[in-house]
Amino acid sequence: MTATARPAGARAAGLTRDQIIDAAIELLDDSGDAGLTFRALALKLHTGHGAIQWHVTNKSELLVAATVATLTRALTEPVPDASPREIIRAIGLGVFTAIEAHPWLGSQLFATPWQSAMVQLWEQIGRPVEALGVPSDALFTAVSTLVNYIVGVGSQNAVNTHILAAGADRETFLNTVADRWESFDLREGSLISRLAAQLRVHGDREEFLAGIDIILAGLEATYRPA
Repeated sequence: MTATARPAGARAAGLTRDQIIDAAIELLDDSGDAGLTFRALALKLHTGHGAIQWHVTNKSELLVAATVATLTRALTEPVPDASPREIIRAIGLGVFTAIEAHPWLGSQLFATPWQSAMVQLWEQIGRPVEALGVPSDALFTAVSTLVNYIVGVGSQNAVNTHILAAGADRETFLNTVADRWESFDLREGSLISRLAAQLRVHGDREEFLAGIDIILAGLEATYRPA
């Protein structure tokens, strides 16, 4: 494999790839994808473009590195003797929490599903799913469903959290959404009216984990040994 060329003589004393990635994560947290530029990164690190490009050649490589670093920190080792269900719930909650703290993470995971961060997530979810007894010909669908649920719901929660950070408190936000649901001209006793009442008081993490449990219950019921 041909090595990627680096700017000659550009390496800055003491500057490491990890420092660059951590600074990139901070910029992404503050300003999103648009705020991550080599100019902003150089100003933050008090260095020049060449010193950064010695370690990371372009923005795409930097986004992948930031995504991998952020997700890897969220994927802690499973507790010994934990059941497959407990492992999946722990992984899911770790990713949910990471996306909540880093709202850009979900879109980056979906943007390049072949990157090592997404592969790592599939592997970590896939092993306990297989341990549940899901057969090989159903593994792709089962793992895909869980990964898409975890990243998708985590991303939506991050959007909601961002809205709250912009001014509204959580209770006001939920009440506003529930009021909108109830404002539609639906028949008396409609399902959406009952769901709106639950929306007002639900807990985000509890609902997220309940969704994982529903998926796992379906898998266990479908593939339970006779």
